[in-house]
Amino acid sequence: MVTRKIWSNDSHNAFTSLIWFRGSFYCAFREGENHVYGRDGVARIISSRDGIDWETVAVINKAGYDLRDPKLSVTPDGRIMVIMGGSVYRERELLSQLTHVSFSDRRGKNFSEPVPVVMPDEMRTDHDWLWRVTWHRRTGYGVVYQSREERTISLVKTDDGINYELVTKLEVDGSPNESTVRVMPDKEMIIVVRREEGNREGMWGRSKAPYAGWEWRSLGMRLGGPDFIALKGDHLVLGTRVYGEKGNVTALFAGDRSGNFRKVLTLPSGGDNSYPGFVFRKNKLYVSYYSSHEGKTSIYFAEIPAGLF
Repeated sequence: MVTRKIWSNDSHNAFTSLIWFRGSFYCAFREGENHVYGRDGVARIISSRDGIDWETVAVINKAGYDLRDPKLSVTPDGRIMVIMGGSVYRERELLSQLTHVSFSDRRGKNFSEPVPVVMPDEMRTDHDWLWRVTWHRRTGYGVVYQSREERTISLVKTDDGINYELVTKLEVDGSPNESTVRVMPDKEMIIVVRREEGNREGMWGRSKAPYAGWEWRSLGMRLGGPDFIALKGDHLVLGTRVYGEKGNVTALFAGDRSGNFRKVLTLPSGGDNSYPGFVFRKNKLYVSYYSSHEGKTSIYFAEIPAGLF
């Protein structure tokens, strides 16, 4: 395994996402004054052809908004889409959360001004956060979490990245929030969900199309910024923050679609860390993540032989 620090400056750099697009890696992350609150957060996108030398492609911002957790995907028409949480604060009071989206041109160079996504009338609130979108053929799927008296999550879909419709509400308790959706080759959908109340253990959900009925099981561990990727067949890799008595680290787990996972390795990490992104190509797994084990929050990039999993 080879790990490199690929970005660090005076800001709090965190919450990564990673894709491969037109012969280059693209990594997105948030820059802000602190993990939360402080100056308005911006989404920085950097790219590299070799994973060693990186350059800034875009810095996306919007006055009055903390643009958080930028998550990258490639749209069916061949553009990069960036989905971002948009938080509005008054001092340390969260007034609203309004998810925003931006699109690149087909060269992946120029990005549009961020605009709010449109949730369906029957579920829209002032605190909606669509955390990540995954495209399957011509449809994008994601889980939106909403902060009411009791936090709820719902599966939504889109054909343009801006306008969404409800697929189904997801029956997960324990203050569910950050969720990653993946669609397997046989069209089975899998969702991993972070929970912050009750026993706090992450949940693993499976459903066949049209994704109305779900089977859930506990992963037996607490999650933070979870993502997962299919390497080959049912061979999956899950990345998350691991909480421990001696501190938190970012770790990778090998498993299957039934939700059976075993820890494989811990990435160089500590303190404020996690939120990995994945690219699998040419029998190597590439991982972006952030960590503060070297003194401040910085962005890291790991190159790992797939044989380890």
